[in-house]
Amino acid sequence: MNEINTVSLDFPSRSVNEAFARGAAACFAAQLDMTMTELGDIKTAVSEAVTNCTVHAYPDSIGTIHMRLRILEGNVLEIQVKDKGRGIEDVERAREPLFTTGGEERSGMGFTIMESFMDSVKVRSRPGAGTTVTMRRRVGRRPAGR
Repeated sequence: MNEINTVSLDFPSRSVNEAFARGAAACFAAQLDMTMTELGDIKTAVSEAVTNCTVHAYPDSIGTIHMRLRILEGNVLEIQVKDKGRGIEDVERAREPLFTTGGEERSGMGFTIMESFMDSVKVRSRPGAGTTVTMRRRVGRRPAGR
């Protein structure tokens, strides 16, 4: 798919930056004339991806989170969230609902939530080298006059 627009951001894995990432993604995605529901879905998926980096990739330190947002032809929004943290030992197991390595206070629903709000979620990870989550969602055009 051809790229129409793109932006990249790097920010520290501090929990306060999760709100920044949500807002930045929503502002970028708004050019697709999304509904408020669609924007909310995008913000939730970004929150989960960024929180995973903060909690799991860099549990004992502050690292860098890289987020790339792209608008692709056909009204497709692509969001990539990448870290260079611990990585995931078993990606398939990590994608199972309720599985977590973050302790009792974590729900283990991050990937499940991302998958419920996006059309596709791809996860690539190498232990010790980091994780890349790439999410896509096609946005329907609203009828003229709305």
